[in-house]
Amino acid sequence: MAFVQPGDGALDYFPCHYGASRLAFRGPRRDLTGEYIAMLGGSETYGRFVIAPFPALVEEALGIPVANLGCQNAGPDVYLADRAALEVAAAAHLAVVQVTGAQNLTNRYYTVHPRRNDRFIAATPLLRSLYREVDFTEIHFTRHLIAVLAGKGEERFAPIAAEMKALWLQRMQALLQRLPRRRVLLWMGGGSEAGPGLVDRGMVEALKPLASACVEVVASPAARAEGVRAMRFCPADEAAARDLPGAAAHREAAEALLPVIEALL
Repeated sequence: MAFVQPGDGALDYFPCHYGASRLAFRGPRRDLTGEYIAMLGGSETYGRFVIAPFPALVEEALGIPVANLGCQNAGPDVYLADRAALEVAAAAHLAVVQVTGAQNLTNRYYTVHPRRNDRFIAATPLLRSLYREVDFTEIHFTRHLIAVLAGKGEERFAPIAAEMKALWLQRMQALLQRLPRRRVLLWMGGGSEAGPGLVDRGMVEALKPLASACVEVVASPAARAEGVRAMRFCPADEAAARDLPGAAAHREAAEALLPVIEALL
């Protein structure tokens, strides 16, 4: 059963574009002619299923436009491949960059969709040679792919995971270096050694020299208990909604970001 009020359903995200970017961002479109903040990340930053995601809450509290450049299931490749979006982010007074998973990157083993980075496109000949018993035509998402490969044995998967982690670090470093001097890393689900897909604390620590600050946000027990009650989605999307932070978790993320951003402005 989906916890949706009568008459509610899928949110209207007012999709918009900035400049010549091909990416559809969450709107309404902000006026970026003056000082603004840019927020980059995946589905959490985009605020899927949430009426007021943390970028909107930060904007409301500060009174400064916040360009929500979050893309559903995005990794750093989305921005590195879109010059126009990167220019918008680079021109911001301050940028917040969400730590996203390392599995959503094109690498020596497989390719992902250029804009929906969680979509597995194809295995390379190298990966096919390493996992001849796997039928890759039955795999459509990177999470499923990683689960299948890891399930074939930890020792077998370890070299692949290590290379993917190193590549993620390189791409995140390249992204941060293209952004304004004031950069804030946002690690949602921080507070433990493990983070989003294949990302660990050591990897985040390696990025800190390129950031002005790093904010770790762990949803409180109360926020986790809220579940999907304040989220808006169609019944078919309930499983996806349960995998994402709800309204209370977004409020906590905004509360954690606000003092850090205020100190840097």
